[in-house]
Amino acid sequence: MSVNSYIDHTLLKADANKEQILSLIDEAKKYEFASVCVNPTWVKTAAELLKDSSVKVCTVIGFPLGATTSAVKAFEAKDAIANGADEVDMVINIGALKSRNLKLVEDDIKAVVEASGRKLVKVIIETCLLTDEEKVEACQLAKLAGADFVKTSTGFSTGGATIEDIELMREAVGPTMGVKASGGARTLEAAQAFIKAGATRIGTSSGVAIMKGQESHDSY
Repeated sequence: MSVNSYIDHTLLKADANKEQILSLIDEAKKYEFASVCVNPTWVKTAAELLKDSSVKVCTVIGFPLGATTSAVKAFEAKDAIANGADEVDMVINIGALKSRNLKLVEDDIKAVVEASGRKLVKVIIETCLLTDEEKVEACQLAKLAGADFVKTSTGFSTGGATIEDIELMREAVGPTMGVKASGGARTLEAAQAFIKAGATRIGTSSGVAIMKGQESHDSY
């Protein structure tokens, strides 16, 4: 199994500098990863450098807490797309889910979906903060709101993807919706295990190590 086409090659650290972003883009081109995933401030740079490439530009919305308002998330998505983003990974309103305000969670996702037009929307549910019941609810709400993917994690909370969560999310959304495992894939074997469990995309900063058959010690 060739995993390169599953990988969102990711660098979301606050202190990431231009040299590191350029290196990320070069690596993504070399290994033909699915996308680079960068903070919104780097979207325009990535889009310019990847315009003649098959590699997509992915960015993050309402990141990493998910606690901005729906209007802000929608504006952020529109701005990112105007700058060249092909895919947006948004964080749900986790507090609303915990408060049982499911309509707010769905409407929040829907606002970003509508703002994104035909661009791909992935919904980060932050599995490490949720019960299994809440994970299933979040997945179902993302599907109802018209999102394209559900995604496990930001990489900035208390944990990343697990095989059990990917299996649960796949069951919750059915066979056709995308499922992204983010945080936790640091070896080729781990990436393959996530794919076998039902992941259709892998978010990782260890893409190069994975492709070389090495083990990464990166935190994401």
